[in-house]
Amino acid sequence: MLTSRVNTLSESITIAVSSLAADLKAQGKDIISFSAGEPDFGTPDVIKKAAIKALEDEHTKYTAVDGTPQIKQAVINKLKKDNGLTYTPSQVIVNNGAKHSLFNLFSVLIEDGDEVIIPAPYWVTYPELVKYCGGKVVEIHTQDTDGFKITPDQLKSSITPKTKMIILTTPSNPTGAIYSKSELEAIAEVLKGTDILVASDEMYEKLTFEGEFTSVASISDDMFERTITINGLSKSVAMTGWRFGYMASPKEEIIKASKKLQSQSTSNICSITQQASIKGLDGSADADIEMMRVEFKKRRDEAVKLFNEIDGLSVLSPDGAFYLFVNIKEISNDSLEFSKQLLEQKGVAVVPGVGFGSEGYFRFSFASSIENIKEGISRIKDFVENK
Repeated sequence: MLTSRVNTLSESITIAVSSLAADLKAQGKDIISFSAGEPDFGTPDVIKKAAIKALEDEHTKYTAVDGTPQIKQAVINKLKKDNGLTYTPSQVIVNNGAKHSLFNLFSVLIEDGDEVIIPAPYWVTYPELVKYCGGKVVEIHTQDTDGFKITPDQLKSSITPKTKMIILTTPSNPTGAIYSKSELEAIAEVLKGTDILVASDEMYEKLTFEGEFTSVASISDDMFERTITINGLSKSVAMTGWRFGYMASPKEEIIKASKKLQSQSTSNICSITQQASIKGLDGSADADIEMMRVEFKKRRDEAVKLFNEIDGLSVLSPDGAFYLFVNIKEISNDSLEFSKQLLEQKGVAVVPGVGFGSEGYFRFSFASSIENIKEGISRIKDFVENK
């Protein structure tokens, strides 16, 4: 009865683990969850006040499918100020979160059999959406020994006549790895002379602890022309439930096609979210962003120290985002079973690495209090020592 398309999809493992942890907690069990991919801070007051004002000013009607002129201009201004990228209103569209941006992008670009290169570990949604749209996923596997980043040689050897796109994520979910400017320049050199597009997911750009963030499209004129930049406000200003994402590309036909698809699916995103998001883009919430970034860095340092004190486990200190990708290969090569037993025996929820395309790891979100982090890692230590 169901379509073959939907039958290719797997449920998001991060959402599944978070839901299971919430269910167990509701049953009265002592559960500490490190599975969620969202900040534990509230949305900044300046954004909430803007939403209230939007309601009072009756911004409650349909808007243009691709966003109001005001929100699109706010996106344009942000990309110019923060990333040195210049776009026009016809080169920008706002979506119901960056996941929606990706769905639209893949839907309008990927034909049956098109190959999409995805470095692993990857965010769980990338391969699922590519497969749903008829594409073929080509994984490039990375390890903690290489900083979880692909090399130019790996990219070169993965390209075929059917390669349509590569997805780059910097900072990365789940590893927190950030590509330096020189590393991106090397990747750009490989792509030069091809028609390969780049989908650049930059959702965690504001949560950078080491080094300097470089937007992929800023590397060169050639990279600018081939790159579709995807971003949003879910992580930087704790607006996960508001559903605000955006996409920018100099190839106006991509944005126009996405708008056409969106007009027949969701239409415009929430009018209140659009008004409030202006404050998340224009610098009004910068102090809040910095407060969260500093706090996440403290949590990262504590969690990395504690994990690396556990025999059999190891973890790289991530340069950005709010995740640790913990190596458990000395203990287990079955991350799903490891995570299941950890939840059942110690009440600690983490996400198995197999869901991110990398067996022998688990993802640990440090978007939680220092107290929870200490208690959770203490339970993980007990679990590992008893295995």
